[in-house]
Amino acid sequence: MPEISSTGDTPPPVLSPILLSGAQRRALRKAGHHLSAVVQIGKNGLTDGLVQATAVALEQHELIKISISRESPVERHDCADELAEQTGSHVAQVIGRIVLLYRRRLENPTVALPSPIAEAAAPAPRAP
Repeated sequence: MPEISSTGDTPPPVLSPILLSGAQRRALRKAGHHLSAVVQIGKNGLTDGLVQATAVALEQHELIKISISRESPVERHDCADELAEQTGSHVAQVIGRIVLLYRRRLENPTVALPSPIAEAAAPAPRAP
C-alpha cells in the first residue's frame, strides 16, 4: 500500500466503485452496525497521522467506524468527506458523531455488496 505523506506527493487510492448505489449503502450500514470505532478524531482534528491510521485500518478491515470526539475542531460531515477523499474511501454513513467509511480491497475483498444492476432490475414495492 502506498504511504500517505504530508507533502501530498502520493495520490490517494482510486475509488472502486466510483459511486455507491442506495442498496450498497444500505448493505454497508447493515454490516457496520455492530462494529466498534477503530479510529478516533480528537482535539487535534485531521492530522497526517490520523489519515495514515485510517488508511491502514481501511486496508485491514474495508469497513470501519470512526468516532469524532466533542473536543474535535472539525465539523462532522466536512471531516467525513475530507477523510474519505484523502484515503480514497466512501462515506457510507454519518450519524451523530460516528462516521462509517468503506474502501474495497483490491485483493481478497471481504465485504460483499449487492450489484447496482440488481437494484435497478428489482421491481418497485407495491402500495397496500
